Amino acid sequence: RSGLRLSVQATSPGWLAFLPPTWRRLVHLPLQPRRGGPWATGPIPPPPPPKCCRQGSLPLAGICGSVCGGLSEPAESPGTVQLPRRGQGQFAEVAEETSYIEDNSNQNGAISLIFSLKEEVGALAKVLCLFEEKDINLTHIESRPSLLNKDEYEFFINLDNRNIPALDEIIKRLRHEIGATVHELSRDKKKDTVPWFPRTIQELDKFANQILSYGAELDADHPGFKDPVYRARRKQFADIAYNYRHGQPIPRIEYTEEEKKTWGTVFRTLKSLYTTHACYEHNHIFPLLEKYCGFQEGNIPQLEDVSQFLQSCTGFRIRPVAGLLSSRDFLGGLAFRVFHCTQYIRHASKPMYTPEPDICHELLGHVPLFSDRSFAQFSQEIGLASLGAPDEYIEKLATIYWFTVEFGLCKQGGSIKAYGAGLLSSFGELQYCLSEKPQLLPLDLEKTSVQKYGITEFQPIYFVAESFKDAKEKVRNFASTIPRPFSVRYDPYTQRIEVLDNTDQLKILADSISGEVGILCGALQKIK
Repeated sequence: RSGLRLSVQATSPGWLAFLPPTWRRLVHLPLQPRRGGPWATGPIPPPPPPKCCRQGSLPLAGICGSVCGGLSEPAESPGTVQLPRRGQGQFAEVAEETSYIEDNSNQNGAISLIFSLKEEVGALAKVLCLFEEKDINLTHIESRPSLLNKDEYEFFINLDNRNIPALDEIIKRLRHEIGATVHELSRDKKKDTVPWFPRTIQELDKFANQILSYGAELDADHPGFKDPVYRARRKQFADIAYNYRHGQPIPRIEYTEEEKKTWGTVFRTLKSLYTTHACYEHNHIFPLLEKYCGFQEGNIPQLEDVSQFLQSCTGFRIRPVAGLLSSRDFLGGLAFRVFHCTQYIRHASKPMYTPEPDICHELLGHVPLFSDRSFAQFSQEIGLASLGAPDEYIEKLATIYWFTVEFGLCKQGGSIKAYGAGLLSSFGELQYCLSEKPQLLPLDLEKTSVQKYGITEFQPIYFVAESFKDAKEKVRNFASTIPRPFSVRYDPYTQRIEVLDNTDQLKILADSISGEVGILCGALQKIK
């Protein structure tokens, strides 16, 4: 208990019986953390940032239509398990060490786990007996004080993978009977792995620059491809996004007269349609954006001002990005109520067209709805559902996002209105979607999630929601079908994602809910 290190190499499942009785009764023998690395085996590099495919970008949406896992890379050498490294005094990285990590299987067949236990007599002995009962061989075990909870200790173990069903049972018993938090770091079976996802809002920095297309580079068919001035300007915007880190104010931009003219053309044309075509929530918020954020025909709003406004309304915030992100990364940001937003504007030669999301699309299409509490919650539900989801479900969630947040319609006051940002930022499609030309279908996520769509022409099919509340409930029901071994919730106080995979965490959540219910009941009594 005074910094003694436990580092055991074992070759048989009955090794526990050979330990002295005093050792067998010990709960934990903590490691003295070594400078440069969290475990006493020496400095271990942090996992690399998730890598994305660079295919299938979706114009007018900050997501990728193709399946893109955003998974961690394997370890640098066979048999090595990569664990996150902590910097001294960096509280933002506290949760990094318990993040789920993508399959990192050792070629020698070993499986690596990290589990944490409360400080009580006999806790470790109970865990080790579980492995002995199931005849599972532990080849290595280390311990250290928990850096997340001062009343817990963490254990890192290597074990053979010859008895997978028994291991699954042990992990289940660890979580439900003993109350341990268990994370698998490697596994041969792909179905048992969980893609990496951010656990703290600061971890969004890891993938914010993993853009799929555009940014400082433009495709040959882009309107600004042959304009050297526009290309240089885009590089300036890209550099701002690349250098931005969470917690910093978003740099202010001095837009040129040509850029303001382009914005003014788009602003004036779209505003004339909002009163008749946009949903109530959009029209309710828009005057406030004009008053407090500088939404004017001759002025391009600053992202920092808009972000502050959003935070005061719904807790959403803006983060500058250089171009399109993968589906997994973009949706992951929504789980933290973070909207990855471009800062550049479309080319002046075609003010009513853009092959990519630009500031006109972001501010005129997305921001008004992110300022509405019900819609903000709906958007966050999609983001939370994406965390740790398999690739095929990421594709489904991205499709749901496309037909709701980007191109969604809803019923209001006996008529149909537009709430999708792709519609509210497109003069032509905003008129088209409410005409008799497209086919309108009720929002059914089982069908919506597999509906094919195009990105170069108006949509032939739109899905109509009964209300934002109805759409939110449908997303929650859909999320319950995603095969992942845990549930998640967002803690707005710590800005962390909590993985609910043991009884202790559920008790804490229940206490929190009980407190909120008490406030509700008290308020109802006073109203009566």
